[in-house]
Amino acid sequence: MRGAQFNRLADRELTEAVRYYESQSPGLGGRFLEEVELGVAFLRRYPEAAPKVLGSVRRFVLPTFPYYLLYRHLPSKGIRILAVAHQKRQPDYWVGRR
Repeated sequence: MRGAQFNRLADRELTEAVRYYESQSPGLGGRFLEEVELGVAFLRRYPEAAPKVLGSVRRFVLPTFPYYLLYRHLPSKGIRILAVAHQKRQPDYWVGRR
């Protein structure tokens, strides 16, 4: 995704979520991916828009799907996505990711 670096585990989470939604209804995985892409584009433009949740880590809630993006704003490198996390599962599993 342009303008954002994904932690390898966050990239895997994104892929798994897209596959899951696509298996539920054709096209739904694409809509989920589009929403993530729009979220990343927003965060690239407004990197400090989402609230901090732990240190410099911020949480951006997706508007339609029950997921959020946990990320850091790295001024010289842009946005680093640490997790693509479901809102109802294991809340702090991502702590410690870089």
